[in-house]
Parts: sequence; structure tokens; C-alpha cells
Amino acid sequence: MFTCDMCGECCRHLDRSDVYAELHRGDGVCKYLDGDKCSIYENRPLLCRVDECYEIFFKEHYTCEEYQELNFEACNLLKKEKEEHEMPLPFIIGGLAVAAGAAGIGSGVRGGMKMKDANDTMKSAQEKQEKAIARFEDYNHKATAVMDKLGKQELSILSSFEQFSDLIEKIQGRPEFKKYSKDGIDLPEYEAEELKKVSTGAGVLLGGVSGAVAGTAGGFAAAGATTSAVMALGTASTGAAISSLSGVAATNATLAALGGGALTAGGGGMALGSAVLGGATLGVGLLVGGIIFNVTGSKLSDKADAAYSQARKTEDQVNHITWYLRQLETAASGFQETLTKVEEQYRQRLKTLDFIISFSEKTDWNDFSKKEQKMTENLVLLVGLLYKMCQVKLVLQAEKEDELNTVNKEEVDEVICNAENILANEINDDVA
Repeated sequence: MFTCDMCGECCRHLDRSDVYAELHRGDGVCKYLDGDKCSIYENRPLLCRVDECYEIFFKEHYTCEEYQELNFEACNLLKKEKEEHEMPLPFIIGGLAVAAGAAGIGSGVRGGMKMKDANDTMKSAQEKQEKAIARFEDYNHKATAVMDKLGKQELSILSSFEQFSDLIEKIQGRPEFKKYSKDGIDLPEYEAEELKKVSTGAGVLLGGVSGAVAGTAGGFAAAGATTSAVMALGTASTGAAISSLSGVAATNATLAALGGGALTAGGGGMALGSAVLGGATLGVGLLVGGIIFNVTGSKLSDKADAAYSQARKTEDQVNHITWYLRQLETAASGFQETLTKVEEQYRQRLKTLDFIISFSEKTDWNDFSKKEQKMTENLVLLVGLLYKMCQVKLVLQAEKEDELNTVNKEEVDEVICNAENILANEINDDVA
């Protein structure tokens, strides 16, 4: 192994050979020389690695001892002679002039060096690209998991509204449950038919996402589960309302509705609907935006410099996307925390009302105790709140396909604040 005392002399005479044309700054001094030390030593070019140069270029022409001796001789000459004298260059910089000339391989050295540098650049570009995509996939997996969990929870809540509506409808002489409007908070009034439609649509979607790809349920949360459920209630291929169908017929009708209607009516039909549930449009693309396909679908150029530039671009895009995914994960987690609080209060009162009507067989409002009446009124209020919360779009879709979506942070924060206020000020201790 060649031992360098780091005097820097060899780095000041690079103009003595064309091999180093790309390394020196015009006066023979290496552009990476800082004092007597190399500023990029750990990442220096192959030309500057004497032992590696031997293995690649000179092993078949010199013994290791002969090669090292030539390097030492050139190094000592540089230390002894004045700068203006002509002198051989040491191999220590990869300055291969002496040995290359003697061995007759000089013409191939520079090309070999460029090829090695190009290969190194390609390797670096590939590693940068792979690390960037791996980082994206990690953040995307976390955000998608949170969104999918939220989407399924919202659909589960909405699908339970039919049970709630059926129970309310059994109560004779019940009061009119009016729209809640207080302190800037507006909740929808009780409408049995509307709740049943939403419940039916949510139930079909909930069944459809069970085997769907990651991001599908999250797509419904991103778009607003209430809105998604209503959309699923379009018209079936037979012309019958989906809400009037059941089982396979309801599922097929919903798939057709999601696909834009029956093929005979010019729509996309069940195939397109299945693609939607498969995440083609409501999956990751909806969560992140069309820009995602620029990252995951890109292939590196076979040109080293172009590949490295492309990898840098991918890295920049991933930085932007992961920033967005962190925002989305944070917003979804906060939203779900509050949604869960409201759901717990709702489920507790729904169970109590079911017991009152189904087991205690109270179906007349006047037979309800004051506490039971208040509990029922609060249950109606909670349903309105949940309906409203599930309407919120967590993601605002980008106008252009190659742009990143944005997190609907303002509306998310507002609905969280409203829900917390209602839980604290309106929902009393009306259940055991």
C-alpha cells in the first residue's frame, strides 16, 4: 500500500498530463485542494486512488513493488525539484503518465476513468432514487393506514344510522327534532329517509372495501364519507333505487353507480366501479394526488448525469410529498380522536334507546322519563354531529393531475373544535 505524507505537491502539478484536465483549475492546481489537504478525500476520483488504479489498470503490466517504486520516485522528485522543471507525475493522484506511457495503455486510461466515474454516478443515482422511493413508501404506508382506519370507522358509523332511524320512528308522539344552530355551529335536522339512504350506501361501501387495496377506505374519508355514501345511492342498471335493493343486487348496483351508471346508458358500468373500489381513483391517488405517479412510476435514465439529475428531482418531490403525508396523518389522527369520542357517546345512547324500545317496550314518548327523553334528544344531536363530521373532506383535490393535494386543515380544525364544544356543553349526564 502506498503511504502518503499529504504534502500536496502532487496535487499542484496536474497540468503535466491531459489525464487530469478535468481536475485542475487551469494552473495545474487541483480544484479540490484546500491548503495541503484534499477537500473531498473520502469521495475523491479513482485517479486519486493509487492502490485501486493498480488493481484496475496496471496489475498486468507491473508487479506491485515496481508500481509502488515508480510512485515513490515521482513523489520524491516533486519534493526536490522546482515547480518550473519538467518532472513525471506520481501515480498517487492517479496521475498515470509515466506508467501508462511505458506500458502503452495511456489511451485507454482516461476512458476507463470516465467509465468508472460514470458507473459510480449511476450507482449513486440509483441509491438516491431507491432511498427516496423507500422513504415515500414508508410515510405513505403510515398515512394510508390512518386514513383507511378512519374511512372504515366513518362508514361503520353511517351504516348504523338505519338502526337509529328505525328506533326513532317507533316512538309515538315524539317531538319534532329541529335543526341545531348555536354559537355558529349548524347541524342538520332529523330526516329519517335521508339517514336511511346514507346508511344503505355506507353499508355497501363498507362491504366493498373489505378486500380492496390500501387507500380505498381512506379515499372515502378524504372525499367525505357521507358524500361518498350518497353517491353510492345513484340509480341501478335496472332503474331501481339502490336503497330498495339488497345483497348482491345492491352491491352490483352501487358498483355501476360508482362507475358512472350502466354501460347501456353510456356509463362505465360495474367494471369501472370495481376499479374505483380497487383504489384506481379513490386510493392513494386521491390521498396524495397525481404527482404520486411521477415518483413511483419513474425510471432512471441510462445516462449517468441525467440519471443523477432525475434522482435529485425524485428526492425533491418525495421531500414535498412526505411533508404533505405528515400533515395528512396528523390531521387524520386528530380528527379520528375526536370522532371516536363522539361515536362512544352515540353508541352508548343508541344501545340505551334500543333497550328502552325493544326490551322495556316503551314506544310512547309520554312514557319516557325526563332523563330518557333528554337522552334521546342528545342521541339525535349526536347523529347530526356525526353526519356533519363524516361530511368533511380531509383532502382537497389538486386542480391539475400532476399537482399535490392539500390537507383541508382549516375545516378539520373547525369541526374538531365544534364537536368538542358540543360534547362539553350540550351532552349531559343522561345515561347510567
